[in-house]
Amino acid sequence: MEIKKDILWRAYLCLIGMGVFAVAILGRVFFIQHIQGDYWRSMSDSLHTEFMDLDADRGTIYSEEGRMLSTSIPYFDIRIDFGADGLRDQKKPAFTEENVDSLSTRLAELFMDKSAAAYKKLLKEGFKEKDRYFLLKRNIRFDEYQQLRTFPIFRLGRNKGGLIVETKNKRINPFKLLANRTIGLSRENAQNVGLERTYDENLSGVTGKRLMRRIAGGTYMPVEGYDIEPENGKDIITTLDVNMQDIAENALMKMMISNEAEHGTCILMEVKTGKVKAIANLGRQKDGSYWEDQNYALHVGEPGSTFKLATMIALLEDGFVTPNSMVDLNYGRWPINRRVVYDSEPHHFTTVTVKKAFERSSNVGMAKLAYQYYYKKPNDFSAHLKRLHLDKPTGIDLVGEGTPRIKTTENKSWSAVTLPWMAFGYEVLQSPLQTAMLYNAVANNGKMMKPYLVNSVMEYGQPVKQFEPVVLLDSVCSARTLKHLKDMLEGVVLNGTAAKLQTPYYRFAGKTGTALVANGNRGYVDKIYQSSFAGYFPADDPQYTCVVVIKNKPHAAKFYGGTVAGPVFREVADKLYALAVQKPMPVQQAGGLDTLMAIKNGKGSEWRSVARALNLPWQGSLTASNWVSAAIEGNKLSFEPIKAASGTVPDVKGMGLKDALYLLENAGLRVVIKGAGNVTSQSLPGGTSIGKEQTIIIELS
Repeated sequence: MEIKKDILWRAYLCLIGMGVFAVAILGRVFFIQHIQGDYWRSMSDSLHTEFMDLDADRGTIYSEEGRMLSTSIPYFDIRIDFGADGLRDQKKPAFTEENVDSLSTRLAELFMDKSAAAYKKLLKEGFKEKDRYFLLKRNIRFDEYQQLRTFPIFRLGRNKGGLIVETKNKRINPFKLLANRTIGLSRENAQNVGLERTYDENLSGVTGKRLMRRIAGGTYMPVEGYDIEPENGKDIITTLDVNMQDIAENALMKMMISNEAEHGTCILMEVKTGKVKAIANLGRQKDGSYWEDQNYALHVGEPGSTFKLATMIALLEDGFVTPNSMVDLNYGRWPINRRVVYDSEPHHFTTVTVKKAFERSSNVGMAKLAYQYYYKKPNDFSAHLKRLHLDKPTGIDLVGEGTPRIKTTENKSWSAVTLPWMAFGYEVLQSPLQTAMLYNAVANNGKMMKPYLVNSVMEYGQPVKQFEPVVLLDSVCSARTLKHLKDMLEGVVLNGTAAKLQTPYYRFAGKTGTALVANGNRGYVDKIYQSSFAGYFPADDPQYTCVVVIKNKPHAAKFYGGTVAGPVFREVADKLYALAVQKPMPVQQAGGLDTLMAIKNGKGSEWRSVARALNLPWQGSLTASNWVSAAIEGNKLSFEPIKAASGTVPDVKGMGLKDALYLLENAGLRVVIKGAGNVTSQSLPGGTSIGKEQTIIIELS
């Protein structure tokens, strides 16, 4: 009995002990979670690191003559590590009342967005929370950053002053509107467009890595000394010419504004090579202004009468007609299979030559001829069109080119009137660029060239990939047919629908087009016309092919191709004949390495690295300025400080465009560029005080 009591007593004591132990454990858990929770969570965070992407500097896109079309300018995010040792040093802390007052005042004066008191409150809150990655300001310019790093506390640097600087690149197009859609956009939160998209892999370079440590609140801050440097992107040299692009853009803009047109495009191609020298695209915005919102040169639609060139190639090649063959225009009206073909303008012509019908752009004439000779074998007509590459995209180096359509009898939509309507540019889908490619082939003695936009990919001033002209078709037709086509295209300008466009100074050839286009579900009731002109100049020695296509507003008073698109062609041809055809300008390649570089912390470490890599001795000061220019003199790398006080104009004479633009824009100036090469003069002398929103003109040669 005694033994039994003893066992029960021991069990009782054991249970009590276990209960006390459990309470102790629960208490400890509570203490860790609720009393020491923040501490241990921060310790856990501080031990968590991971590599994050470090963006490379994106390459620059240049015009053929070396002008910068798209480049990247650095901007800076400013953060503060309020846990930095120097800020909380027990003997001499940097975060004192006096220093905070002074820093707050300087920040308020620099950014002018908050009062000094507001900045002081902000800084004290961050310090109190011991925020290791406190965001002070986003997207500040380089000149602002230069001033900020001299402020109290910040001048002590990262370890003592807690200053964290993160560099980001902002993509800019120095020429703004010019070829904006073709050059393209590089966007963070949306898909790139234009050349920025096609050559993104070349331009973007190789992403680097930065070791980041997670801190309280789930944010990250960089760990110094563990960056894997990115490999900067390559440069792109395009076929575009800035002067030609400006001419095309301005000529198109004037007509778009005067006729209140919906959208339009103007394409300029070099005849012998297929290089696209200019490609202007303008769309009307809600406020009535115009912008390069879409690449209309790549959009497909019913081309209208400019397609009659393809019809004539088929008829002449098959030997069915000659320019002197006769066709009855039937006063501009021809009923067929319960439909009626109309000429665009009423007339009183009946029997005329094929050449005359083409010059007058007769829909009836082309429809009758195609129907007469191909109605039994309509696919023979379609085969001619396909041989001319009109059933496939041009393959230009831009994403988003529309898909053309050439019908055959196998298409479900083929009907009894499809063939005659195809003959004058309906029931087919073509882009303006395809039209340009066809007309360019006639100008190029029958040889069809693939349109292209990029000459080369460059790395450190040296080509790593070059693009040459590509022949798609050695001859679009026989020599006899080619001669007839050229005579007929010149006849359009001398005697036909473009007669009012001719000039006594040079001859050009081309074809007008006026097409009625549908307005969605409303069909054709709104009378919306597409005006076009396709041609080349000079006619006796073609240098350039130009195609203009403009979609007019509903019920426009002026809508014929010869009065809307034709004058745009003529203005482009006039100016280019004077500038480029009579006096060809030599092509300049883009420059090599930049000659401007920031010196970190006044030590010139970057330039010393360059000198060592090139195995070059160097001379000159690397500490007198934040910026230096460099040149090779003999066998030495020579440095020259660039001195510009805050708020004054930098002296950029002698610099390349990228260097000059970088310094001037970061000084807060608006820059207007004239010429190509190195800066020879600037409208505001170096050292001049900068006014608000001031513009500077720099001339290069």
